[in-house]
Amino acid sequence: MQLAETISSVSLEQAVRLLEEEIVLGFLHPRERLVEDDLLERFGLKRHVVRQVLVELERMGLVERKRNVGALVKAYTAKEVEDLYAVRELLECQCVRLIRFPVPQSALDGLTATQKLHDEMVQSGNLRGAFRANMRFHELLFGLADNPVLVAAIRDHAQRAHSVRSSSLVVADQLERARREHWLIIQALRDEDVEQLARLCGDHLKPSRDNYVTAYHRRGGQ
Repeated sequence: MQLAETISSVSLEQAVRLLEEEIVLGFLHPRERLVEDDLLERFGLKRHVVRQVLVELERMGLVERKRNVGALVKAYTAKEVEDLYAVRELLECQCVRLIRFPVPQSALDGLTATQKLHDEMVQSGNLRGAFRANMRFHELLFGLADNPVLVAAIRDHAQRAHSVRSSSLVVADQLERARREHWLIIQALRDEDVEQLARLCGDHLKPSRDNYVTAYHRRGGQ
């Protein structure tokens, strides 16, 4: 799959979306520079718009900008990842504990339809599509708690983990594991089993955290 193709006349939002996908899918690596001139050529945007793209990516926690260096894909230490994922687990497990049962059939149908789309994207090898369907699945799931402030916090922390998650979103067995776990989550909702639901949500976070931390230590903490 060629992701770094030249795309003329995209909007600011489209450029942010494309670069977000490339960070989360691991085609742009932690500490990799995002060079303004390269983005100008690739997207056909004016320089001030490219700078707005980088500001938005920084706001999302995907990029850090350093004096005399420029914009870099955000990199984390093992400790930072462990701390980030501890907060994600607290937020997400608490969120699903707030869901009121029984869940309306229409909501279950929406989750099921989204997961079927995720299945199709995984099976066809459409990584961008799988990423977006995965995001939509979790938006629908956490939205069942009817707490927009909590959902926004979950989304913010999930975005910050994008550069951590690449191994779990491009490796076939990890994608398949996530797909199966989504169906178990749907079943737990149908069964009204909140403890199983919370366990599944906690376990769902572990592969990307553990893969990143293992790779970090393998590189000697670099």
